[in-house]
Amino acid sequence: MKAKIFVFAIPALILTTIHLVEAQQPVGKVPQIGFLTTGSQVTDAPRIEGFRQGLRELGYVEGKNINIEYLYAEAWSERLSQLAEELVHRKVDLIVAPGTPAVQAAKQATTTIPIIFPGVADPVAFGFVASLARPGANITGLTNYSPELSGKRVELFKEAFPRITRVAIFRDPRQPPDSFKETQIAGESLALKLQSLDIRNATDVESAFSAMSRERAEAFITLPHAVVTFHRRRILELARKGRLPSTHSDKLWVEAGGLMSYGPDTIDIYRRAARYVDKILKGTKPADIPVEQPTKFELVINLKTAKQIGVTVSPNVLARADKVIK
Repeated sequence: MKAKIFVFAIPALILTTIHLVEAQQPVGKVPQIGFLTTGSQVTDAPRIEGFRQGLRELGYVEGKNINIEYLYAEAWSERLSQLAEELVHRKVDLIVAPGTPAVQAAKQATTTIPIIFPGVADPVAFGFVASLARPGANITGLTNYSPELSGKRVELFKEAFPRITRVAIFRDPRQPPDSFKETQIAGESLALKLQSLDIRNATDVESAFSAMSRERAEAFITLPHAVVTFHRRRILELARKGRLPSTHSDKLWVEAGGLMSYGPDTIDIYRRAARYVDKILKGTKPADIPVEQPTKFELVINLKTAKQIGVTVSPNVLARADKVIK
């Protein structure tokens, strides 16, 4: 009799265990991801597509086994805090926050929801992570921190156009000064007269080109900041109108009509960010996922733009390009 009771008890125990597991992990629950960015749907489209590609490679399909809510601040950094709070209120499972301002807003909004950054200048200096090897909290991701490349970018620019002597620098003064300082050091070592121009909004873009004209700037450099990138289209329109050569940290500028770029492959960074999403959704804590640094750098030159503005790129620099747009 006791043996029979034991036999019937096993299935009952198994069923009870299954119900407990189902209560803890609801069947069919689709992960909810919040994507918080300083940019817009237009400016961020190539990067977001890289992120989506990474997700697809891992088997995630939007609307089926993963949902993503995209919130754009449209270059209004002040809106990021409100948008971050909105994502927390919606109880998303994870927040993807490209760029320093977006991570700052997400960090202020939550200490429990995992946050992934695909591209932050210096996550340790900003207190986002304790170290690159062991982030230590609810934030991790991939850094595009490479201030030494700013100097290399200036050197390549000067080599490509040896006669240039006056160069403007477009920057967001609210961002870390590392890239700006490296650009200044390199420019001064090459005897360039540098003009620093702050870009915070659309009005600043128009004012910057007027100031460049007054100072007779012959070219300009854009530093890798989200607000400057947001105004990329207008900046490049005015550059073509003024027949001004330019150099950038991201090939997306060159593909949009800029002259040349040298820096990390941004699309690759966003694609790799999908792996962080996958790991966290499968149970790995952000604190235990090391921050990755850039591994792929590209020199890209747009010869079509060179022809439009009437300049010739040095053959030595052209020969070293990873990609040439004709």
